[in-house]
Amino acid sequence: MPRTGRSALLAAALVTAVAAGPLAAPAFAAASEPARTSTAPATAGPDTEALAAAVAGLPDHDATAALLRVGGDGTWRGTAGVRDVRTGAPALENARFRAGSVTKVVTASIVLQLAAEGRIDLDGTVQRYLPGLLTEDFAPVTVRQLLNYTSGLRPGASLGDTVEEGYPHRFETLTPRQVVADAVAQGPAYAPGTRQTYGNIHYTVLGMLIEKVTGDSYAHQAELRIFRPLGMRHSSFPAGADPRIHGPHNRGYDWIDGKLVDVTDWNMSDRFAAGDLISTTADLERLLVGVFRGRVVPEPELKEMFTLPDVPGARYGAALERFEVNGKVIWGKTGSRPGYATVIAATPDLSRTLVYSVNSTDAKGDGLAVAQRFAFPAFNR
Repeated sequence: MPRTGRSALLAAALVTAVAAGPLAAPAFAAASEPARTSTAPATAGPDTEALAAAVAGLPDHDATAALLRVGGDGTWRGTAGVRDVRTGAPALENARFRAGSVTKVVTASIVLQLAAEGRIDLDGTVQRYLPGLLTEDFAPVTVRQLLNYTSGLRPGASLGDTVEEGYPHRFETLTPRQVVADAVAQGPAYAPGTRQTYGNIHYTVLGMLIEKVTGDSYAHQAELRIFRPLGMRHSSFPAGADPRIHGPHNRGYDWIDGKLVDVTDWNMSDRFAAGDLISTTADLERLLVGVFRGRVVPEPELKEMFTLPDVPGARYGAALERFEVNGKVIWGKTGSRPGYATVIAATPDLSRTLVYSVNSTDAKGDGLAVAQRFAFPAFNR
């Protein structure tokens, strides 16, 4: 759709409805100019022109705000869009946001730390650590198979597979145990270790495993083991079923039934150790660099993150996914929750790093389009 068409559609939507109440069209009358800095030379580093173009004109039909941090052999910072479409206030560079499945990097790191401490055996089984969780229908499922998504567990209970389905239930609660019980009741999808199927269920079980082994809450273990050592002062998990993002944040929106709806407040308790993290781009950059430099998980356990299992079409190690962009091998993790799309990614030697949070209006939809616009330019050169 041409930009003029998108602007007209968006302006019309703003006049009609957002869940929080009527909006005034002037909030989008003029797109905000991105605040950006660049130290990349013209012939090296990220494609700064493409990055600037990606955030130019925000907000638009596809995103209301974007926060980008590119580092390594050339740095670039970009902040564009609006904090709230009702007021048109500019987006906050230090905004907190829902990081979605980037949470899995935190979870994998804790499990691998526990393995390095001898408290978890990666070849140990769910049946050993969480007796009674799986029925006799399941063959032994190892911790390593949970980490690399080859456990054979089916997806568990959900309050909606799409934003449209989930929105009416956004303040309801599904506990991790309820999610897993539903998955177990369906029986195994395949023999463990024979296929790789990405999904939250593997990491929901890992969160339960962390709590069983440590005798502590998952959230507190993340604080002690990851956030504090790395100086991630603005990262946290919601308390219980709290649907709010506390602290400064840019509001998230999604198109539902042709209307732009505020989806910021949402109980994510069912995502638990698979997708409940709230963070900032600066904090996630600390996580990314800390993990890749071995400051979070020691060798030999760290190699699990960068090792693909020997199954057809494998793309994931422990949490991290392997990409190739413009001939560069990149490891990273995507995350999406309604109103928020997140990426952390880097070359193995950290010569190029990327962290972004985009307030995508289709965050649970076409993730490739978001990546092509905001991520690919970071690795274009």
